[in-house]
This record gives sequence, C-alpha cells and structure tokens, in this order.
Amino acid sequence: MNCPYCGNPDHRVIDSRSSEEGKAIRRRRECPKCKRRFTTYEYIEESRLMVIKKDGRKEPFSREKLLSGIMTACEKRPVSTERIEKAANDIERQLHRKYEKEVNAKDIGELVMLKLHNLDEVAYVRFASVYRQFKDVGQFMKEIKHLLK
Repeated sequence: MNCPYCGNPDHRVIDSRSSEEGKAIRRRRECPKCKRRFTTYEYIEESRLMVIKKDGRKEPFSREKLLSGIMTACEKRPVSTERIEKAANDIERQLHRKYEKEVNAKDIGELVMLKLHNLDEVAYVRFASVYRQFKDVGQFMKEIKHLLK
C-alpha cells in the first residue's frame, strides 16, 4: 500500500483499533517521507456461499430468505423473534462451517426442519409440508405420526 499523498510505499502504523463491531480493524498510519497521516480499514474477505437450487441454478445464499422462511413457519405461534433470529444464526453458522463455496438447497431445508422440530412442532409441520411438497393428506398424516413417535 502506498501513501495516498506522495506515493511512498513505506509507512508506519500509529494506532490500531477494532471497528464496526469487530468486523474490521481501523489503522491510523503515517508516511515517514511527507509526514502526513491516513486511515486504512482491514476486513475479512468472506467467500460468498452459493446455493444450488433443485433445477441446478445457483444463487447467492440469502440470510433474509432463510429468516423469512422460518418466520413464515412460526407465524402466529408462541415463538419469540429472538428465538427465530437465533435459529437463523445457528443455521447460517453451520452452513459457513460445513460448506466452503456451494451448498444444495436440500441441505439448507434439512437444517431448517431440524431446527424447527426443536423450536415448535406446528412450525415444523408447516415448513415440512411446503418443503417436502406434500401431495395429499396421507403424506401430511404420515409426517405427523412420525413427529408423535
């Protein structure tokens, strides 16, 4: 990195501190040649997780979409927003830990169902009915019987 004022490649760090809730490091630097100071920020470069859809298309992972699906399943249920947020955070953390670049939508759906199963049984059945695309009441009843075991 060169000094933005004189172009000198040499500079020294005067001060470093955490910034943006720990997601960046702010560094105050000084150029020994022109004696001017400037600020730089360092961020962790995160690779974008891609979701492979059923039809083979790929799209960037969306936390908002994940959260929306969980919230829809929990609608009018006694599940706090805090617990829903925590569930979404847990799922997102698991995905980033287990998958480096790509994840199948199916794997995300399975993680959501597992989390909902522990969060609220009705929300779980709601999500499962859409996710697994139940064709008739028989499939719905089979899932409920499995849940009751």
